[in-house]
Amino acid sequence: MKKPSSKIREEIAKLQDQLKAAETREAERIGRVALKAGLGDIEIEEAALQAAFEEIAKRFRGGKGDATGKRHGGGDKPDHGSPATFAPGAAAGRPGEA
Repeated sequence: MKKPSSKIREEIAKLQDQLKAAETREAERIGRVALKAGLGDIEIEEAALQAAFEEIAKRFRGGKGDATGKRHGGGDKPDHGSPATFAPGAAAGRPGEA
């Protein structure tokens, strides 16, 4: 039996609420870690900060194999000379953090 469109809209609205809540939790978690690492005190453009976070994400995805099943285009090699590279220990949390 097919669902009426009103029921599907209700389900979509619930899923959108769940997505918003999940994104908020994730943003708060990442924000807390960033503040603990001292990023709140650094004056940096949002685009540069996003690029740094993308490098971190690539580094951790590359280290565990690609759990999402997606293939990254060439350039998976870490860029150790990049200005977005953090000092040792700055990006890696200590046990118990996060």
